[in-house]
Amino acid sequence: MTAAVLPDVLAAKVVDPHAYSEWDELHRHLTIIRHEHPFARSTLEGYDPFWVASKYEDIQNVARQNTLFLRGVGSGGMQPRAALKSAKAVGVDKLFRIVVAMNEPDHSKYRKLTQAWFQPKTMKHLEDRIRSIARRYIDQLAEMGGECDFAADIALHYPLMVIMSILGVPDSDEPLMLRLTQEYFGIGDAELNRSKAALAPEEAAKSIKEVVEEFNDYFRKVSESRRRNPTDDLATVIANAEIDGRPIEDREAMGYYITVAFAGHDTTSSSVSGAIWALSERPDQLARVRGDLSLVPSLVEEAIRWTTPIHQFVRHAAQDCEIRGQRVEAGDKVILCFPSGNRDEEIFRDPFEFHVDRKPNRQIGFGYGVHMCLGMHLARMEMSIFFQELLPRLESVELAGKPRRTITNFVGGPKSVPIRYRLQPA
Repeated sequence: MTAAVLPDVLAAKVVDPHAYSEWDELHRHLTIIRHEHPFARSTLEGYDPFWVASKYEDIQNVARQNTLFLRGVGSGGMQPRAALKSAKAVGVDKLFRIVVAMNEPDHSKYRKLTQAWFQPKTMKHLEDRIRSIARRYIDQLAEMGGECDFAADIALHYPLMVIMSILGVPDSDEPLMLRLTQEYFGIGDAELNRSKAALAPEEAAKSIKEVVEEFNDYFRKVSESRRRNPTDDLATVIANAEIDGRPIEDREAMGYYITVAFAGHDTTSSSVSGAIWALSERPDQLARVRGDLSLVPSLVEEAIRWTTPIHQFVRHAAQDCEIRGQRVEAGDKVILCFPSGNRDEEIFRDPFEFHVDRKPNRQIGFGYGVHMCLGMHLARMEMSIFFQELLPRLESVELAGKPRRTITNFVGGPKSVPIRYRLQPA
């Protein structure tokens, strides 16, 4: 069987971090891929050969077969060989080990450490705390005089303060946590990485290593404190966790903190910003949800679908298999392209329209299968509470400039959403 070939010009768009900062242009290319090359292989120069799963059902098919399609180092956004080589050379993989990059049986063991903690019933007691944080930032929005950069001034901070509260770290450390988060996911963005410049693979690897080392130094102190003096926060759960009857190893604990603090912040922040961006361009949709707050859960799901903050994951085939009639050989890489899946015309009616009342909405913005986002219920709660508090006061909102997105093919979204708005007093 001859493998379906993905043309280089299209393959380059899938893997290029800059392509994800040009969202509309990216989706024009992803639409072509879905229609003409739905599951196809690329031999793009500089990269290991890879397949692109662009259709919703193929993404689900690969993601649900977690013992056939494995995760590992480099499971985030697809990276060129030079980047993977540089990361290995500086030992980034030795600094932390994250749950989302584990396979069975380790994945289930480590996920279960906090899985119960992130269930809706368990998190119910957090609602008042989260609502208080939401009100604080909406009051701040009211004090800004009707114009701000919503992404930078509000959306970046609100979910981070929630995460920090859950972890039990002081509010005063928010600037440090925000900087590290942006430097980690924004490594390919000259505005966000710590060098504030375009980085060669070797420089990027060293920069990521520095970010992780600084992060680890911080949370080692947190862990030591929680072992001496346990409290009721999530840091205590992680610090005192046991796997197979032994204390959790340092790099695995650090990986857990990174997963919660970084991914738990950035995905929610991006989705909140994406919602405001969409509503700023669609006053009819704003009026619809303002007039019926029972639509807030639907707004949240549509914001996640629309923004798709997790852009892609990479899987490795453990053995020969077949996907959409194509033979995938053991060792082949498969990119799960979530932005494409969330615009699949066979699944979503008017996929390029933003509908606050979209039903059904089987978005896969949290991933799919056993590796679905551990904090998805928390993210939904955060977003729902924020909009429940904001929308009754938000009389109008419009763009005050051109929004911009982060340069990354892994986790990201809007980094600047300038708006003008009218907000009623509390």
